[in-house]
Amino acid sequence: MKKRGLVHIYYGSGKGKTTAGLGQALRAWGWGKRIIIFQFLKKKDFPAGEIRATEKLGKSFEIIRFAQEHPMFNPCADKRELKKAITESLELVRGIIEKENYDLVILDEILNAVDEGFVAESKVIDLIKNKSANTELILTGRFASPRLVALADYVSEIKEIKHPFRRGIKARRDIEY
Repeated sequence: MKKRGLVHIYYGSGKGKTTAGLGQALRAWGWGKRIIIFQFLKKKDFPAGEIRATEKLGKSFEIIRFAQEHPMFNPCADKRELKKAITESLELVRGIIEKENYDLVILDEILNAVDEGFVAESKVIDLIKNKSANTELILTGRFASPRLVALADYVSEIKEIKHPFRRGIKARRDIEY
């Protein structure tokens, strides 16, 4: 009997949402599960440690980073083009989720894309409702709407209490990325 795939949300102002998703992915991979992570609104060519690590894990653990930079990385970005690109990327994700090729799918920063109006919440809700019954799905970002929270099985809020960025310490390779 196959297990039922559930929906997780990791959200909030604190550090660790992507890290929590990656930890869950590593645990599943350790049990022979196939993992795919889609990263939205991150700089495509930014040298993140998780990208480097998964290159060593093989095809059963993949990260796809879409070429959609958040306007904070690229202030000149055309927001209409960004919205179109994210919507198109979500359609690609939908096709993968519906085929049940992966046991665990992570949509990293998708909650930010919804919150900032780059993708309609209804598209993400539709994706959740139409995913394969056996696919575990994780959504991350800073804000989770009440509708998305209601659909999720696990919801964890990660709250910032203290962060070195507030003291002027910049993001560090191998800790923040």
